[in-house]
Amino acid sequence: MRCIPLLLALLSPVAAWAQAVEWPGAKSIVYIVPFTPGGTVDTIGRTLAQKLGESLHQTVVVENKPGQAGGIGAAYVARAAADGYTLLGGTISTHAINASMYKKLPYDPMKDFEPVTLIGHLPNVLVVNSQLGLNSVAELVALLKRDESKRNFASPGAGTTNHMAGQMFANSIGVKLTHVPYKGSVPAFNDVAAGQVSLLFDQVTAALPLVRSGKLKLLAVTTGQRIALLPELPTMIESGIADFEISSWQAVYAPKGTPEAIVQRLNAEIVKALRQPDVQARFTNQLAMEIVGSTPQELREHTAKEIPRWAELVKKSGAMAD
Repeated sequence: MRCIPLLLALLSPVAAWAQAVEWPGAKSIVYIVPFTPGGTVDTIGRTLAQKLGESLHQTVVVENKPGQAGGIGAAYVARAAADGYTLLGGTISTHAINASMYKKLPYDPMKDFEPVTLIGHLPNVLVVNSQLGLNSVAELVALLKRDESKRNFASPGAGTTNHMAGQMFANSIGVKLTHVPYKGSVPAFNDVAAGQVSLLFDQVTAALPLVRSGKLKLLAVTTGQRIALLPELPTMIESGIADFEISSWQAVYAPKGTPEAIVQRLNAEIVKALRQPDVQARFTNQLAMEIVGSTPQELREHTAKEIPRWAELVKKSGAMAD
């Protein structure tokens, strides 16, 4: 009887190898976007899903599972079968900020996933309702200090960099702002455009259409340097908010235990997609993304460093969710 556990241990790598050889079979791959349709994470997910489908000759279906700053979708993938047929469009929220933001997170960012690749880094921009008639961060600060009714800011969820940027901004100017969380960027932008909320920090993707229509006004970018997509837009630091620098990142993860051969194949195909001119043009010109395309190990190390870094920032900001 003692031989049975040894036999099973010997057979396990063989079974994983056979599974990897058969992958991807007739079964569709599901790419989970843990935010609402139309935002940056969704745009990236649908672009990569299309490219993966083409290179793997298999259907890749995008499913949106928003909530808890991406935590609901992340938890879903953490519980999924480790067979290469479920992927997560992970973010700085799902795999760094949430670990400190939520007291009871239904997954472990390090233990429950196999890292696939770090897609890239993204800047946030500060936008306000254009009807406020503001043209600079200094004018916004003056308004917030004199008008209590304007002291609110939207975000696509508690625990996102957008939420953290709002908290950091409030701390920097010494004004208490009310956080209004949504389940994604699109509804948050819509309420700022409608005048229900005064301001929002978010990625460029969802902002530009409303900016071009005259409903929103861009005031600053949150990176240390100006971005090529919007070279005329000043940084928060240039706008007088000292030491204000924050950006987001996007990545792909698979459930823990996904065979290494499948993870490596996914990594190779996604990195290859990120090197294609049309993808680079879209991500760079539309999202202002700094494309990376890392190895799985590099993403593992990146995630491990980001969790304690954001734990300290969450503590300093005083931002905590239930």
